[in-house]
Amino acid sequence: MFVEIKTIQVKEGFADAVVSRFSQPGAVEKAEGFVDLSVLVKRTRKGDEEIAVIIRWESEEAWKGWERSEPHLEGHRRSREQGKPEFILGSSHATYDLKVHKLP
Repeated sequence: MFVEIKTIQVKEGFADAVVSRFSQPGAVEKAEGFVDLSVLVKRTRKGDEEIAVIIRWESEEAWKGWERSEPHLEGHRRSREQGKPEFILGSSHATYDLKVHKLP
């Protein structure tokens, strides 16, 4: 299994706006090899907030197929046209190979 993790830093009070965006149905769920998507919000008492978006894929090849797909590329084109929202402070992206996965 192949895992993609996106981390997004936002101004205080804006985590829900990012969570809402990822809560909507999207093209990624229809992508071949897509397993699941989870959105986590880091617990903080006050100050900037952090969101982690974890997307699991059947394989690296499935993820690469999504990265090259027209729906994915179109989404990025739209994002560039709209510009980054002011509340987003930064983001990072990393990929991982899943080595251990335990179930009950």
